[in-house]
Amino acid sequence: MMLAAAEAHGFLSPTGVEIAFLLVGIATLGAAAITVRTKQLVHAALWLVMALGGLAVEYLLLTAEFIAWVQVLIYVGSVVVLLLFGLMLTKAPIGRSPNADSGNGWVALAVAVAAAAALVWVVVDAFRTTWIDLDGPAQGSTQVSGEILFRHWVLPFEALSVLLLAALIGAIILSRRDAPAAKDPEGKS
Repeated sequence: MMLAAAEAHGFLSPTGVEIAFLLVGIATLGAAAITVRTKQLVHAALWLVMALGGLAVEYLLLTAEFIAWVQVLIYVGSVVVLLLFGLMLTKAPIGRSPNADSGNGWVALAVAVAAAAALVWVVVDAFRTTWIDLDGPAQGSTQVSGEILFRHWVLPFEALSVLLLAALIGAIILSRRDAPAAKDPEGKS
């Protein structure tokens, strides 16, 4: 039965997972584009949540459950919340920000396309001769991801958490520095 289904599925005929992957990818790309183009900082943060959530769904479609949950917990749950706290604590404008657009959109687009092309070239060049062992554990599984994370990436992962903590402390200090000290009529603070 399984062999008949495999033979009926041609090389170029898409499956439901592939169609869902494409549709979620298009929605994620749209959310990322709106994140960059919006002039309201809070709306940009919410569209960033949509883009990062779309990436988590893409990881789920690739059967990388652990990476999907890490995406949701760390990026959506922590980084975006830290960004929103930073916006609140630094008293950033909530509505439209007139200074949010520098007028260099075409230059930024050219730099983004060049950076994307360089990234694709580097990834293709790095993994050109890499083969995936289909008989071993799934590459996005919790076991494989945990072994790689705790064997090779523990220090950078912890350094990033310290950096995020420093950014939060810096936002609190910046928000407190602007508050003038109240003086009473006799000149005492």
